[in-house]
Amino acid sequence: MQDMLGDGWTIQSAGGSTGEAYYAKSDQKQLFLKRNSSPFLAVLSAQGIVPKLVWTKRLENGDVITAQEWLEGEELNAETIKHPRVASLLGQIHHSTELLDMLTRMGKKPMDASYLIQELRNRIKWQSSHQYATLIYQGLKYMETHLDVALDVKPVVCHCDLNHNNWLYSNRDQLYLIDWDNAEIGDPAIDLSMLFSRYIPFDEWENWLTDYGVKSSQSLYIRIYWYMIYQLISDMYQLQDHHTLQESAEELELILQRTHQLLR
Repeated sequence: MQDMLGDGWTIQSAGGSTGEAYYAKSDQKQLFLKRNSSPFLAVLSAQGIVPKLVWTKRLENGDVITAQEWLEGEELNAETIKHPRVASLLGQIHHSTELLDMLTRMGKKPMDASYLIQELRNRIKWQSSHQYATLIYQGLKYMETHLDVALDVKPVVCHCDLNHNNWLYSNRDQLYLIDWDNAEIGDPAIDLSMLFSRYIPFDEWENWLTDYGVKSSQSLYIRIYWYMIYQLISDMYQLQDHHTLQESAEELELILQRTHQLLR
């Protein structure tokens, strides 16, 4: 890596689970380097969704190094992620035909709701002895009952990891969504369910969706709840901490109550 940049550069690890990302700095420039980034990065950069892609270089061993602008800024927190600009940027992403075409050309297939529920059933290997078996059964029943609604949707590019740490607000007044390693093609409700379950209070959903660029509807809410329930049931079979498991069960119970109100 150092040989590629030449003299006058200092390089340090940017952390992360893969250990493939670095910060590089010289007297004139600062770059964010990553090994074997997705080709998807170029389209994201062109649309202003991630910091500008400066160059791409292929090494003799076949690895590809990408360099992006290293911008000073800050991650969003649980409060600032509610900002209308976040909704607007996510709406731009979900409505982008260029992003969808690129990810499709890369071989990504749309996530199928019928496959997801079957995979979930296989993974949890239904256990009637589970502490919250009755609640989990109710969640699965909701998913089965409304599977047709979850299937009847035009797929989009989904980020699939909308943690507040992945939103970057630069000191140039620019908002970016970074870390696209988990991107998939699927129902936009996948991303919306993640944001709404973690950050957006229920009474703010409708206004947030307006900033995002759609009108709230029963169909959309059914799908958002569908993916919330999917994630919660997945988590409940992995959690070891009793307190955290109880919190997930309480959240699932609240969501099921809201689904009953929605469908009255």
